[in-house]
Amino acid sequence: MSEEYLKSVRHELAYYKNLGEQTMDQLSDAQLFWQFNEESNSIAVIVQHLSGNMISRWTDFFTSDGEKEDRHRDFEFNQQIATRTALMDCWNKGWDCFLSLINSLKVEDLTKEITIRQVKHSVIAAVNRQLAHYPYHIGQLVFIGKMLRDGDWQSLSIPKGKSAAHNAKMLKDQQQ
Repeated sequence: MSEEYLKSVRHELAYYKNLGEQTMDQLSDAQLFWQFNEESNSIAVIVQHLSGNMISRWTDFFTSDGEKEDRHRDFEFNQQIATRTALMDCWNKGWDCFLSLINSLKVEDLTKEITIRQVKHSVIAAVNRQLAHYPYHIGQLVFIGKMLRDGDWQSLSIPKGKSAAHNAKMLKDQQQ
């Protein structure tokens, strides 16, 4: 276990946090609360869930179960947020909690045990679970954003049909 792992985790998390923010920045207030049907989630609901999970998992990380008694996961899937400001406050509260803990981790912490839903996990396993969970939901944000913006979407990665140009630019930059 190395500092390189922690550096990689921090880099990936910053990337996905930024990806979610860039998505929400492209959307109108109404689009943040749009949902396709009753079985789907709006961006606001996904943000509520992410924030609720982050606060539950990463508060008192080493000393209490990651599924806190005061968390009401099912309630996270009922839209409670009504404004962009409240949405971003919720987003930032979750990420601040999570990143504060991640940024405080030391290499020697990685093999320690923590508990989630009364099941023991190594810190590495807990971090890796969230490295899959959070990008899964951020991918949902991007997908919803792309649908809603349609032709006005500003690509957050390599745009369709631009891979060859991107690769050529990367090669040229490497050769300089």
